[in-house]
Amino acid sequence: MRLGIMTGTFQKVQQTGLGQKGVYHWRQRTFENAALDALAMNLNDLAVMRREAKKLHNHIIIQEEDEEAILEVIGTLGAECKKRGIIMDSGETSIQDNIIGFDVSVTITGEMTRKSDNKFASGDYLIGIQSSGLHSNGFTRVRKVFGEELRKEFVEPTQIYYDTLISLIKDGARINGMAHITGGAYAKNLKNPLGKNLDVFIERNPDLKPQSIFYEIKERGEFTDEEMYKTFNCGVGFVLSVPKTSNGDLREIIERLTFENGTHAYIFGEVTNGNGNVRIQSSFSDGEIVL
Repeated sequence: MRLGIMTGTFQKVQQTGLGQKGVYHWRQRTFENAALDALAMNLNDLAVMRREAKKLHNHIIIQEEDEEAILEVIGTLGAECKKRGIIMDSGETSIQDNIIGFDVSVTITGEMTRKSDNKFASGDYLIGIQSSGLHSNGFTRVRKVFGEELRKEFVEPTQIYYDTLISLIKDGARINGMAHITGGAYAKNLKNPLGKNLDVFIERNPDLKPQSIFYEIKERGEFTDEEMYKTFNCGVGFVLSVPKTSNGDLREIIERLTFENGTHAYIFGEVTNGNGNVRIQSSFSDGEIVL
């Protein structure tokens, strides 16, 4: 959960932590990735709000004294803040022997870059940006399915979309709505900017096919297609709703949504008149689901 507190032109966004994913980071000692997860969740949310990050506060909760873990988290956050001109103004560490693993929480203060309602519009194209994998949601179910098994997919850090998106917004790109596919996945995050009189239709797109870990989760957990899209990002970490303007404008936005690690963006749906439904051609079967 993240709490928003309005203060003039600033907004403070607090992420309560890594949740169950923190257990995997602790056991696999992937502390740099844990810091990137905490940072990504907040920065990506700031992009949706069209706010530029200015200050960061960190809070580390850890089950026992571990200098290596603490230094790696702080070092990673410091380096990432320096790259973006974010002031890392405070932090604290709490050792609690009644928890398993550790948690990293950050609070970021952001300044409005361009005031705009975050609303999808009828006739818009939907652009989906590839995820880097599971990101930081659905790990309660992951633990139920895999138990004590440790996998590299469980500690892959959340993709940071913020930098490219803020640059697009500052340059005046025509983006009506955005959605960060986190907790609640497609059911929650696409309905927030949708409204009651519109529908989202997502086409099956081989370029945005879920990574293999999602198919394994579905098979081993015996989850329905609907459960998968209500819980996991299923290969798409961020969605933009953009007007059907000239092909040049659209092409430029998609080209700029190409990231150094090979992450790409593709058109994978549209916004239509409707009743507030999210319709998805499932990548896990030949069927269509309605959320």
